[in-house]
Amino acid sequence: MVVGTAPETHPLRAPTLGEARETQFRLMECVCAHFDGAQLLQADYGNVPGLGRPRTTARVEAVLADFFGASACVLVQGSGTGAIRSMLAAALRPTEKLVVHAGAPYATTRTSFSAMSLDLVEVDYNEPSDLDALLDGLRGVGWAYVQHPRHDIEDSYDPGAVIRRLRAAGLRVLTDDNYTVFKVPRTGVELGADATAFSLFKMLGPEGVGCVVGAEDIVDRIHEDNYSGGGQVQGPQALDGLRSLVLAPVLWAVQAEVVDEVANRLSSGEVPGIATAKVVNAQDRMILVLTEEPIAQRVVELSRQFGGQNYPVGANSRYEIAPFIYRLSGANLESRPELADYAVRVNPVRAGSDLVISILRRSIEAAKK
Repeated sequence: MVVGTAPETHPLRAPTLGEARETQFRLMECVCAHFDGAQLLQADYGNVPGLGRPRTTARVEAVLADFFGASACVLVQGSGTGAIRSMLAAALRPTEKLVVHAGAPYATTRTSFSAMSLDLVEVDYNEPSDLDALLDGLRGVGWAYVQHPRHDIEDSYDPGAVIRRLRAAGLRVLTDDNYTVFKVPRTGVELGADATAFSLFKMLGPEGVGCVVGAEDIVDRIHEDNYSGGGQVQGPQALDGLRSLVLAPVLWAVQAEVVDEVANRLSSGEVPGIATAKVVNAQDRMILVLTEEPIAQRVVELSRQFGGQNYPVGANSRYEIAPFIYRLSGANLESRPELADYAVRVNPVRAGSDLVISILRRSIEAAKK
């Protein structure tokens, strides 16, 4: 592959290991402000009168609202997608206008927009002048949506700057922080958004648990809509998710260090057959590897026999410990289909750089035979 065709990438800044330690410590301060020692070993079930959910779940929600500096929090079923859908349904009416980035959203987010028949007002967040021009003439629109992780691997917009500009124009802002909680210094709600949705499953938590933190009116509406006992996140799920969250900041910081180390080693030519390697936010923060020959799909397939994982369970869920060696996402390939035979995503997960390099080297050698 011609190196000059490699896309420009603008990865979001990852917290340092020192910053991650402080995040963990601050989260524990919030935990101990809302739980006593006995409550951390107990969990309840059901729609408690006056709460409409288990007491343990309500305490975990209070911890997370406190930690993220938000007015309120709600845990929902359906992981990150369920959280996004709950947030959208609580904030907007069907057919309402919504300002969005012109890049392709995640497929499940597109489905959520479509299910509500939302009237999407698209603008390129990478171009501040385009956003200013739209907002200066905008009428009858009250909401905007910002996907914190990149839509496209070449996206360059600063989510915080976009949120501030949208808020200055009088819009309320919703953000998708799947793939970014604890992997960037601040989430959307901490940057000024009205509400943020994310998955606890993507942060070592139990299957199916999502979270929305933000303004009280949005969170209250989600609680009201989710009045059924069967729809609640039960106490054991909530407490399990909280315990897992405490572990995530430092793990993600170590992973980010390994991502940078692998990218630097590959860029120095340590593995023959690689044209270029760049740090990128392609959903998660990882390395985008471009091979010199159109063997990417074969490299992915062969990496499995050397210990690589080829498809996610929850993208950094508790079940995923080996390095990911896998294709670009459907959304990325939609905008750059020519990369299908050359691009490989590499995520160290819990592995060190030596193992990642070894799996890539052996996979590329095997693919060339």
